[in-house]
Formats: sequence, structure tokens, C-alpha cells
Amino acid sequence: QLRDTTIKTFHEWLPPEHFGEWRATDKDYHITAIPGCEIEVMFRALDRPDHIRNLLSLELTGAWVNEAREVPWSIIDALQGRVGRYPKKSDGGATWFGIIMDTNPPDDMSGWHRYFEEARPGNAAIFKQPSGLAENAENMGNLPPNYYTNLAQGKDAEFVKVYIGGEYGFIIEGRPVYPEYSDSIHCNPCSPIKDKPIRRGWDFGLTPACTFSQMLPSGTWIVFDEMTSDSMGIERFSEDVLRHCSQEYPGFDFDDFGDPAGSQRAQTDEKTCFQILKTKGINITPGEQTEAIRLESVRKPLNTMISGKAGFQLDPKCKLLRRGFMGGYRYARMQTSAEKYHEKPEKNAYSHPHDALQYDATKLFSGGLTRKTNEWGTLKYENKGIV
Repeated sequence: QLRDTTIKTFHEWLPPEHFGEWRATDKDYHITAIPGCEIEVMFRALDRPDHIRNLLSLELTGAWVNEAREVPWSIIDALQGRVGRYPKKSDGGATWFGIIMDTNPPDDMSGWHRYFEEARPGNAAIFKQPSGLAENAENMGNLPPNYYTNLAQGKDAEFVKVYIGGEYGFIIEGRPVYPEYSDSIHCNPCSPIKDKPIRRGWDFGLTPACTFSQMLPSGTWIVFDEMTSDSMGIERFSEDVLRHCSQEYPGFDFDDFGDPAGSQRAQTDEKTCFQILKTKGINITPGEQTEAIRLESVRKPLNTMISGKAGFQLDPKCKLLRRGFMGGYRYARMQTSAEKYHEKPEKNAYSHPHDALQYDATKLFSGGLTRKTNEWGTLKYENKGIV
């Protein structure tokens, strides 16, 4: 990818035959033809968190991150610690240092949006190109006539918003786990009713999540709230959940369902997640762990109609669950030329609340699911009773 995109473009700007020496093996470009300047440009692949090791001990003046939204934020954090180190202070130091980034607009729930639009630190600035359909659109002289108008034809609104309008948006990549979900049908404001318990689904690990749902007398399953965390143990997360419930849902009873792995002892203090929750008055019931049953337990209400309306309703404030249903919770595409996808859903920010929701769903809907063994002896699942 470096060779076909970033390096190719850079060499078009500054051809090595005119500006210096290109070392293909090391992917280093030594530029000497600019009077008064000696520049070394090192091209590196930094698109996975484990690529942080490629930055160790580097002493840089600055960095340029191409297609920045594809790069984990941990890489950007690591880069900030490597720039401004060349030249050495004893040689006068760097007169300028920093990081330049170019990118298509990222997701409006991404770390990029939080950093540049919400946190807005004083040492960072963002510059936005106008829409390709605007009168002041840029770069039109390098494009065919009506380029953006033609590009917009037949595209969905989110594609136009991101790739033509230059706005934050949400583009589906990979194959959605729940193609049955329709945002216009399943996403509507909903709130719990009194005299019915609130169901909490739990997922554990270092990114615990909790979902809040209720089965209405009509048979409609509503999901109206979610809580997620990052790098937090179940002890602290459960306290946050209890505090949230006392503030937002006073007077309600709660039924809790979670990952069966929560009954396994931790290596540190030999306590299980279930035991920790029990000390806080949360008596949790394990859900079904088999992935096929969990997924089908959610698909069943998605495919159900009750009195002309969807039997599953999701409140818009459940942002991660909603984006997950829209395609963030997905089967990632394999790195092959063919259109192939991994068999298991990708673990990402959307998978944790969806796992929690599935454990809740298995206690409601797995009764209509039966197992059958095929001729190879593996398990096959059939969804029964879907309207």
C-alpha cells in the first residue's frame, strides 16, 4: 500500500532522479537537491497498534500521517513522543516540529472527532475542504468535468456526506452482522414502563459493557440505554452502573444476565465477575455462550412484526448499539482479492455492547432455536417460530 499510494505520490512531487537518492529496500528517501536543505524522509507502515514498535528510538523532526483515520489513535500518541527530537538541542534544536495528517472524514463517534471537535486542544488545528458540490470546491482543475456530480449518482446519503461533502459520517466496511436491521424501522425513542423489571445484559473483560432493555406486555423488546467503558475492571464499572441506575431508573427492579465466562476465577485474586457483582447485590444469570445461538436470539425479534410494528425497538441514545446494528458490528473482510469475510464478528468498540445485548437476548428468545447435527457431525442451528 505504501508503494502504490503514498510513495508513488511523493515521488511524483519530488522525482528521485532530480532530487536525491531513493533507497527502496529501507524505504528511505534522502533529498539533497534543495539548496540549504538536507532532508531524510522515512516511509513506514503504521496502521496497527502493534506497529508502535516501528517508532521506538526514532528521533524525528516531524511526521506526516497519510489517510489518518485508518491509523489507530495509539500510533498518533506514540508519534507525538518522537517528533521534535531532531536536530539535537546541542545542535540548535528543531525550529518547527509536529504532525501533519490528511484524511477522509472519519466517524463522528471516533477518537478523531472527539479530539478535534470536542476536546480542541490548543496545540492542534483542523482544516476542512469544502464540499465537492459547492461553488468553491477545490482541486476541480485536476478532475474530469462533473466528477463529483457523477460520483454521487446512485450512492447512499452517508457516502455522499463523507466522500463528497467532506463531513463526518459513518461508512459501512465489511459485512454487517445484522443485515435484518433497518434504522428507519427499528430505531425509535422508547422508555421503560413501571411495574416491569429492567433487564441488564453484561459483558466483561477490560472493556465491560451493560445494556438496558425491557420486554413489554405486547411482546415488543425495547432497548433504551447502554453503558460502555475502556480499560476498567468490573469492580469499578459495576459501581458506575449502579450509580447510573439509581439516578436514571429509581424505583425499578433489575434482572441481570451476562457472559458465562464471568463465573471463571481471575488469576489475580481468584474472584469471579459473578462473585464481585453478587457482593454489590447484583445476582446475575449466565446467558448462552454459543455464538450462533446468541446471534439468532437477536435476529429473532428483528424479524418479528407485532401489530404492524417491529418487535424490536432501539432508542437513538444507544449510540454504539445503533452504529453496531448499522454495520459497525461486522464480519471483517479478509485480506484477499476475493470477496471473503471472517466467520466470526470482529472485536471492536461495537462488539462489546452487542455481546452484552446477546446474553440478555438468549434468555428471552433462545427457546425457539433448535440444534441439529449435519452430515459432518458439526452443529447446525435453525431459527423456529419467526413471524
